[in-house]
Amino acid sequence: MKSNGSESGLDKRAQALLKALIERYIADGQPVGSRALSRMAGMDLSPATIRNVMADLEEMGFVASPHTSAGRVPTARGYRLFVDSMLTVQPLDQIPTRSIDIQLQSQLQRGDPQRVISTAAQVLGHLSQFAGVVVAPRRSAVFQQIEFLRLGEKRVLLIIVTPDGGVQNRILFTERDYVPAELAEAAQFLNVHFAGHSFDEIRVRLSTDLRQIRDDMNQLMTRAVDAGEDAMTDDSDDVVISGERNLLGVQDLTDDMDALKRLFAVFEQKTSLLRLLDTSARAEGVQIFIGGDSALVPVDSMSIVTAPYEVDGKIVGTVGVIGPTRMAYDRVVPIVDITAKLLTNALSSSH
Repeated sequence: MKSNGSESGLDKRAQALLKALIERYIADGQPVGSRALSRMAGMDLSPATIRNVMADLEEMGFVASPHTSAGRVPTARGYRLFVDSMLTVQPLDQIPTRSIDIQLQSQLQRGDPQRVISTAAQVLGHLSQFAGVVVAPRRSAVFQQIEFLRLGEKRVLLIIVTPDGGVQNRILFTERDYVPAELAEAAQFLNVHFAGHSFDEIRVRLSTDLRQIRDDMNQLMTRAVDAGEDAMTDDSDDVVISGERNLLGVQDLTDDMDALKRLFAVFEQKTSLLRLLDTSARAEGVQIFIGGDSALVPVDSMSIVTAPYEVDGKIVGTVGVIGPTRMAYDRVVPIVDITAKLLTNALSSSH
């Protein structure tokens, strides 16, 4: 995340003034004037000198002047330089690490890994006061066990257990009614012959094996394979978001209703969000994506801070915070960082 500020072409004085301007703007959201900067930066510079530096920063694209004010605000390029080379994050001891860990571990003790993911998203949303997002680990494409449960006439519940303990359910509508003994027989056949295989592999092997099975059982198993494959490839709940309502209280977003609508469309469709989070999972440590700077961020006034998490040494997903570009990065970065680490510890210890 860090880079050398000199790569921007700014001298130390310009960097110090830009840092002071961005920190002030993040704190109060008002354009920052030269007089205010001269008091803040702790530098013995005249307002005229500061105005000249600000004009240079504006010409280089790091700040902009709103029409209604004599002050200036950061641009996406200014934020990018700030987070890459000027950001000093808050110490981790200011994050309620113990409380987060207890919340994650308590969900694990209930035996539901999916609830751990949801809790992590809630923690991120609550601590940041923006939206927390977690990409759940990709489901195993293979099954460990299958069960059939009769729900009523011509309706059967298919229960799929994956090797990591995940459970998927699908309702099958059958041509005829099956008694419990027949359902148990079909489940045993699939578990004995195909446990540990994907449903696609099962389909290929069943095409030859089904000749040895009665036609009515053939129909049940074919329906089960189709429904099982659908369940294992459904990624609609791969992205868990919590705290979207927090963003309705962010003035930078509510001032631009079109931007807010686009942001909530991202939450609803999740596709572009999943693509961005998948990209961040391939990098180490905390990543910051800034709207207007990153083509991956669909809304200019939005930023996303992300970090990957692991299970047993392998990256399996991403955690993050979605908020306005004017967010307190110094506070959000350690929140995301520590949540990723605690989620890694929780899920790895459960294996």
